Amino acid sequence: MNIGCIGTGQVSQKLSRLLTRTEHLVRLGSRNPAERKAELSDIEVEIGTYQEVTEWAEIVILGIPYGAVAEIVPPLQERLAGKVVVDATNPIHADWSPRWLGKQNSAGEEIARLLPASPVVKAFNTIFADMMVPERIASVPGGIAGFYCGDYSTANQTVGKLMRAIGFHPIEVGGMMCARYLEAMAHLNIQLAVGMQRGTQAAFVYAG
Repeated sequence: MNIGCIGTGQVSQKLSRLLTRTEHLVRLGSRNPAERKAELSDIEVEIGTYQEVTEWAEIVILGIPYGAVAEIVPPLQERLAGKVVVDATNPIHADWSPRWLGKQNSAGEEIARLLPASPVVKAFNTIFADMMVPERIASVPGGIAGFYCGDYSTANQTVGKLMRAIGFHPIEVGGMMCARYLEAMAHLNIQLAVGMQRGTQAAFVYAG
């Protein structure tokens, strides 16, 4: 499959490297492709515009800050129609503190509302980018838990298979409403890593 990662930050970079180890084709989407390609000289995948990558891709991963979603996602709505969209965002501020969206809401649900013609799946948001490398994945007994959720069973299955293909242990937790739980887990992870200064070399582990 053709997989596009929107954004060229650490999450998109690490996921693209993992995905290139599979049979999938990967491209990164950027606001300034030429500039980012020069900065990321060690990246082996193509970097195109957001529009080019979403047009080409069959699955699109949103690896951008949640604060950029309102600007970046709506113009891509038509190109994303009918495609599986993976929301890897977390609602946080620049200092990593939680960005509260209300008790009955989540970033995943907000993105699903922005993309009514796309099956959106929340995934990867509970895994630090520092753990998205082969040697770290292989070092975890039982495997790193890859939690995901969404309202479309076929899309969920597709994302679960993708997570397993790159080394994570996929765990489906329910419909998109459950993104509230996954984002709370990410907030806890960040509190331990940043607030308690324990670092980002940590992950939720499957021990079942």
